[in-house]
Amino acid sequence: MHSEAVASRSAEKKDPRESRNGGPPLDAVSLAIIEQLQEDGRRPYAAIGKAVGLSEAAVRQRVQKLLDQGVMQIVAVTDPLTVGFLRQAMVGVNVEGDVDAVADVLAAMSECEYVVMTAGSFDLMVEVVCEDDDHLLDVINKRIRAVPGVRSTESFVYLRLKKQTYMWGTR
Repeated sequence: MHSEAVASRSAEKKDPRESRNGGPPLDAVSLAIIEQLQEDGRRPYAAIGKAVGLSEAAVRQRVQKLLDQGVMQIVAVTDPLTVGFLRQAMVGVNVEGDVDAVADVLAAMSECEYVVMTAGSFDLMVEVVCEDDDHLLDVINKRIRAVPGVRSTESFVYLRLKKQTYMWGTR
């Protein structure tokens, strides 16, 4: 089944040497390997090889190359509540001046798990993971708002996490 998906994907892609968004070029087999690991990050290389038509050693080499190039990471995803982080929030940030510089400062903060530049009501959206409400207040009030260039913030406190997946596949 996966070999059919690999074949159809390679037929759809115009030039396998094309770069995706400035990153390294990915062929259909690399994309299929990524999809296999998105389904199960602990899937054995032999099983991945069988699904994509490569040897275990070839899969191991490709995975290492994808990791080295920063195309993907293999990590354990936890539920923040179960590991002691009881408060999460998305913080919209409006910036005066260089948005990139502010994003870099926020990205360096350990509590900021996700920093993205946006178009719309906010210049940045920042996901913050904290131990409790006092910690969240400290991060927003004393750290984020203290960053030079931050004009304003708006916080969206998470009440319950209903879905968190990383299964968007590849294109």
